[in-house]
Amino acid sequence: MMVKILLVEDNETNRDMLSRRLTRKGYQVIIAVDGAEGLSLAQQQRPDLILMDMSLPVLDGWEASRQLKTSADTCAIPIIALTAHAMAGDREKALEAGCDEYETKPVEFQRLLSKIEALLN
Repeated sequence: MMVKILLVEDNETNRDMLSRRLTRKGYQVIIAVDGAEGLSLAQQQRPDLILMDMSLPVLDGWEASRQLKTSADTCAIPIIALTAHAMAGDREKALEAGCDEYETKPVEFQRLLSKIEALLN
């Protein structure tokens, strides 16, 4: 069975690049362009893992992650925070919001893949 990844990313270039590369690696990729859509798709589709941009319109990634982790239906889905804001304390902030891992942008694809594989195993 194909592993399903929900990519929540508002930047079209990042979305395109990541979804194509993940698809090439054999993952089924579902796409949301804002936090509210990501929340909704996570509840409907029950992905195996979520890649969550933290700077999103409508509902930011911090709040979307918090809501996913407090819902009985989605709390077990691993979330990797994706952020260009690599400031001191951001990793801790992402983990406090419920994210299981943290990756800075621009994404180093091999490192991201290693994190995805570790969380899926």
